[in-house]
Amino acid sequence: MQRITIDPITRLEGHGKIEIFLDPEGNVANTYFQIPELRGFERFCVGRPVEEVPILTNRICGVCPEAHHLAGAKAADAVYHVDPPRTAKLLRELMYSAFYFTDHTTHFYALAGPDFVMGPDAPVDQRNILGVIHKVGLEIGAQVIQARKYGHRTVEIIGGRKVHPCTSIPGGLTKGITSDERREIAGMGQWAVNFARFSLNLFTDIVLGNPDYVNLILGDIYTHHTYYMGTVDDNMHVNFYDGRISVVDPNGRRVALYNPADYLDYIAEHVEPWTYLKFPYLKKIGWKGLVDGVDSGVYVASPLSRLNASEGMATPLAQAEYERFYATLGGKPVHQRLATHWARLIELLYAAERWVELAADPEIISDNFRTLPTEKPTEGVGCVEAPRGTLTHHYWTDERGITTRVNLIVGTTNNYAPIAMSVQKAASSLIKRGTPITEGLLNRVEMAFRAYDPCFGCATHTLPGQMPLEVTIYNASGDALQVLKQCC
Repeated sequence: MQRITIDPITRLEGHGKIEIFLDPEGNVANTYFQIPELRGFERFCVGRPVEEVPILTNRICGVCPEAHHLAGAKAADAVYHVDPPRTAKLLRELMYSAFYFTDHTTHFYALAGPDFVMGPDAPVDQRNILGVIHKVGLEIGAQVIQARKYGHRTVEIIGGRKVHPCTSIPGGLTKGITSDERREIAGMGQWAVNFARFSLNLFTDIVLGNPDYVNLILGDIYTHHTYYMGTVDDNMHVNFYDGRISVVDPNGRRVALYNPADYLDYIAEHVEPWTYLKFPYLKKIGWKGLVDGVDSGVYVASPLSRLNASEGMATPLAQAEYERFYATLGGKPVHQRLATHWARLIELLYAAERWVELAADPEIISDNFRTLPTEKPTEGVGCVEAPRGTLTHHYWTDERGITTRVNLIVGTTNNYAPIAMSVQKAASSLIKRGTPITEGLLNRVEMAFRAYDPCFGCATHTLPGQMPLEVTIYNASGDALQVLKQCC
């Protein structure tokens, strides 16, 4: 049996590898999407004061520390049975909207963009952010840098630091913002709206305007029929910071709408011996393996799933794009995984619009930004929508507020099963008897996971990591036939 190893996989956060096994005929017999390192945060957060855990867990990842910080802060609120004042909630969501805008910008331009702007079969030395900037122009590259600068600046003003914010504590925040800071934030937010609209126009021109890309998106290679999950507000619109969890089936029928604190009634986790990452699934449907369909408990939590699980966007420009999205792709739900990149840009616009809305609220500069906890700590759940999926923090404490147990279901962890399925289907569709194994072909396999924007530095944690990517092809006797290397 021949074996193809892609290790490490590229243009993602963290580390993982793909093992592809070919049968004697040269067709794909099986694939394994492996995460070869162990996540340890659930263990070494035990024994700490619960108010420290939102600071500790935001060190899980340098890409989305704001998500862990706020999920942790909301869990700590619940542990102390305290409801933060409205100003604190506005400030937290404002910081989170700016973070979302920054994170989605990074993925579209640096991680996913090279596959579409440069083409999936472009030479490997061009299939990167530098290649994208060279093709679309230095001016656009400068705007991408400016987008990240404005997002980080807003996080710094509210969160205390540009990366790894530290101001959210049980009951609210350690500080508020001034009128001058609000004006600065509002100006940056308006710029962000314009940039998001530009990005959607760029996607329309480069991707939707290319019939080959449209066929790639709509084709069967990257399509799966699964359940979809996302947080919604009281109007059933997408919300990143707060709300209930909506789940719809492959036909778009809502099958669950629950409070985050009840997640254990709906979500369970399956373990396989060949990976350190767990496979969450819908408990009431059950684990049926890495298969899709209405009888399988596999679900997706992603920008695409948030749109599928909702009834719209809460801001006008994003809502118009939401409607165009489904009108173009044939209605709800959309099952084509590459359409996630379009959904991500719709969320980019929503995050920017929400940024402006929140900054305009007069109460956001109030000095009433914390309610002091007065009740005995017990346990609590905090949940936000991380860019990569629904993020749940669950803390148990003793009567002194010292954590005795911590459970995390990270955004990417939700998607482990569908990612593995997508990689399997892409490999099986692309690798056939006699097919030359090229860098472009392997990149198309990697595109299957890249749509999910996985963060395995978030779902797991490791010290080493290596480049370049190296693929070794073996014959049935175990002899190496060919070695391919990819440097980026």
